[in-house]
Amino acid sequence: MSKEILMVVDAVSNEKGVEKDIIFEAIEAALASATRRKHGDDIDVRVAIDRSTGEYDTFRRWLVFDDESTELETPDRELRMIDAVDVDPAAEPGGYVEVPMESVEFGRIAAQTAKQVIVQKVREAEREQVVEEYTSRVGEMLSGLVKRVDRNGVYIDLGGNAEGFVPRENMVPREPVRPQDRIKALLTEVRSEVRGPQLFMTRTSPEFLVELFKIEVPEVGQGLIDILGAARDPGLRAKIAVRSNDSRIDAVGACVGMRGSRVQAVSNELAGERVDIILWDDNAAQFVVNAMSPAEVVSIVVDEDKHSMDIAVDEDKLSQAIGRGGQNIRLASELSGWELNVMTAQDAEEKSESETKDLIAMFSKQLDVDEEVSLILVQEGFSTIEEVAYVPASELLAIEEFDEGIVDELRSRARDVLLTQAIVREEKIDEVEPAEDLLSLEGVDKGLAFLLASKGVVTREDLAELATDDLLEIKEDLAEEEAAALIMRARAHWFEEEQQA
Repeated sequence: MSKEILMVVDAVSNEKGVEKDIIFEAIEAALASATRRKHGDDIDVRVAIDRSTGEYDTFRRWLVFDDESTELETPDRELRMIDAVDVDPAAEPGGYVEVPMESVEFGRIAAQTAKQVIVQKVREAEREQVVEEYTSRVGEMLSGLVKRVDRNGVYIDLGGNAEGFVPRENMVPREPVRPQDRIKALLTEVRSEVRGPQLFMTRTSPEFLVELFKIEVPEVGQGLIDILGAARDPGLRAKIAVRSNDSRIDAVGACVGMRGSRVQAVSNELAGERVDIILWDDNAAQFVVNAMSPAEVVSIVVDEDKHSMDIAVDEDKLSQAIGRGGQNIRLASELSGWELNVMTAQDAEEKSESETKDLIAMFSKQLDVDEEVSLILVQEGFSTIEEVAYVPASELLAIEEFDEGIVDELRSRARDVLLTQAIVREEKIDEVEPAEDLLSLEGVDKGLAFLLASKGVVTREDLAELATDDLLEIKEDLAEEEAAALIMRARAHWFEEEQQA
C-alpha cells in the first residue's frame, strides 16, 4: 500500500503539475475520512504519511479546553484539561492530544475518496496559482480565445488553466462574439473565489482604448507620445487626448497612421467605434476647443469658480457641436474635466450682455459710482466687490481711465461694502439667542453658544442629540476628544433620569 500511495502521488503530481505535498495532504484527508466512517463519524482523526516511504500512521485526537470552559459541545472530539493531561501531560488549552489507533487500508473506498479530495485540492491549487499569477497584472490588456458566450457575458480561455470573464455590461454593445474568436480585454479585478470566474475583464473602459493605441502606435510605447486622457461611448464614439514629447513628431498624425491605418485598426477591434484624436493643450480653454472637434468654436467663456465653460458655435453648427443625444459635448466634457455649456453665438452674446448689465448694476449700486466707471471695471475683467477691494492697487492704476485718487476711493468703498455685509451677517447670528441651559453648560462659552445657536443648536437637548462629527463640522478647531466630552456632558441628564426611573 505504501508503494501504491507513492505511485499515485507521483502520477497526479506529474499530470496536474501540482506539488506533491498537496497530493499527500489529500490522501491523508481521505484516509482520515475512511477511518471516521469505520469507527464513528463523531471522532476526530489525523493521518500522517511518511513522504519518503509512503507508510502512514493514524491518530485519534481531541481539542483541549480550560477546565472552566463552557464551549464543549462534542465530547467525542473535545476534552477538558483535567482529562487531557491523562492522555498527554504536556497538553495545553487550544491544542490537541492524540493517541495512535488502527489504520485503515488504502483500499478502493479510500482511493475513491482520495480521488475526490485530490481533484478538489488540484482545483484549489490551480485557482490559487491563477490568482497569484494575475494579481499583479490588473490594468493589463490580455488576449485569449472565447470559450463560451451566455446571457451573463463572455468567458475567455487565457491559457494555463486561467479563465477570464467579461460581464455583458462590459462588452461593446451589439458586438458579434462567437466561440473560438480571439478577443482582447482589460483585466480589472482578480477575486479568489471557490467557484465561478476569478479574472474579471472589460472592453468598454477608456483605459482599454488607451491600451489598444499603445499596441498600434509604437511611439506611445516608446514614450515619444503621451495619451493624457480618454472618453468613450462604447461602440459608437470615443475621444483621446495626445501630446508629443518630440517636436519633430505630429502626435495626432502618428495616432491616425498612414491613410488612417492605425486608428482604423483600433476602431475595428471595437466593432467600428469612431475615435477622435484630440491634441492636448496646457491651456484649458484651447484644449476644450480642440476637444469639441469636429465642431468649430466661435468663442469660449471660462468660469473658474464653477469650473465650467460657455461655448458658442454658429447656429448651423449647433447640432454638430452637441452631437447625437448630446454625445459630442458629453465626451468633450469627460475628456477635459470641465462642465461645458454649448449655445449659439447669438445666445452667447445675449447671455454676455445680460451678465454685463447685471455686473454694471451691481457695481453702480454697491460702490455708488456711475455706469461709465462700472462698465470700465467689467471690461477690465472685474466681477466681484472682493476683487476691487483686494487686488493690488497697481492693477487698478494700470487702467487708463483711473488715476490714483479714483483707485483709492474705489478700494475704500469696496472695503466698506464688505465690512457692512460682514456686520449684517454677525447681526443675523446675534438674532438667534441660545437657551439658558446651553449657556450654563460646562465648557460652553458665550461665543460657542451663539455659534451653535446660529446653526440651529439652541438648547442643551439639541447639543445632546449631535454626533461628534456634527459638532466638529460646526466648530472645526475643536479637538475630537473635547467635542465628545462636551456632548456627553450635555447628555448627562439622560443618564440621571434613567437611574431615577
